[in-house]
Amino acid sequence: MKAEFKKTIHLKVKPEAYAWLNNAAVEVNQVWNYCNETSQKALETSAERPQPKWLSGFDLCYLTAGATECFDRIGADTIQNICTEYAQKRRQFKKCRLRWRVSRGAKRSLGWVPFKAASLKVKGNAIRFAEKTFRVFDRQRLLEYGSRKSGSFSQNALGEWFLNVVVELPRQEPVKTGKAVGVDLGLKAIATCSDGVQLEAGQFYRGIETRIAQAQRRGHQRKAKRLQLKAKNRRSDALHKFSRKLVDENDVIIIGDVSSSKLVKTRMAKSVLDSGWGLLKTFLQYKGDYAGRKVEIVDERFTTRACSSCGCLSGPSGLRQLVVREWTCAACDTVHDRDINAARNILALRPGRPSAGTRQVARAGLEPARAV
Repeated sequence: MKAEFKKTIHLKVKPEAYAWLNNAAVEVNQVWNYCNETSQKALETSAERPQPKWLSGFDLCYLTAGATECFDRIGADTIQNICTEYAQKRRQFKKCRLRWRVSRGAKRSLGWVPFKAASLKVKGNAIRFAEKTFRVFDRQRLLEYGSRKSGSFSQNALGEWFLNVVVELPRQEPVKTGKAVGVDLGLKAIATCSDGVQLEAGQFYRGIETRIAQAQRRGHQRKAKRLQLKAKNRRSDALHKFSRKLVDENDVIIIGDVSSSKLVKTRMAKSVLDSGWGLLKTFLQYKGDYAGRKVEIVDERFTTRACSSCGCLSGPSGLRQLVVREWTCAACDTVHDRDINAARNILALRPGRPSAGTRQVARAGLEPARAV
């Protein structure tokens, strides 16, 4: 089998290397800010240069050649990675200039030190990078993968450093289960499947919101950050377990295209962010890709109102009707759970799988699924 699937593993660095990494991050910020300033000046026109120039990653690498003499920790490969990453991000966001990276003060940027695979050496119980020895927790995970690609050291809000390495894995041969599932995303339950399985809202942030507010009022910023990190880890753990269960048990997974970015502008913003819909979609997509599953996104308009049995649009609609969790179809007298019915309608929109009510739902304005 070909090694086609890429995965990033994260290993926590032991604290004795934090001081060196903090200083290396300052040098990385200097290179980034140089790229930012140089790119902005290249777009300015003058009598000597009437045409603006959009600097590419290659141009920035050429301009920073020999800059290693100015730094004590980072090498040429790291500088090239910074230039390439800067050019890629600027092209992605279509901006003349990106944010400056701040090295000091309350608004400092979190540390980041990129590297190429050839710069990272595993020797004995330690890891060597830029003539510096690092020790990490769970080093055995890194040795399990023979093919390593580029990576980086990154810092979290607590000042802890992590080693992130991209590795290649052999793509799994899919084990057919013959099952398909539709997934409706919501707030009462984060996700509801067409077979009735639900991921209940765990109140990952709201459960400790009071403790975070108390720590912030008392000026205990580090404690507040630890609580925020705890909420993030609880959310990720629940979504990882739920997505793994869906991928293992189903060949096809159909998800509604509910938009988090639109709902965060409403009064439901805190609950939407606490649910982690975008994270769940990401987990399902990359796990499904690795396991050979088909993950699709469909337009979920009218899936709550339409009866999954006959297709009649007799269900509750509007914000005021969100409190209605069960309803009876006016045409066929079928009693529906609001979320399970929506998940079944989402599953019915799978291409090549007509079911009862599909025509009526399609007439209501639903579109076919689009592959991810």
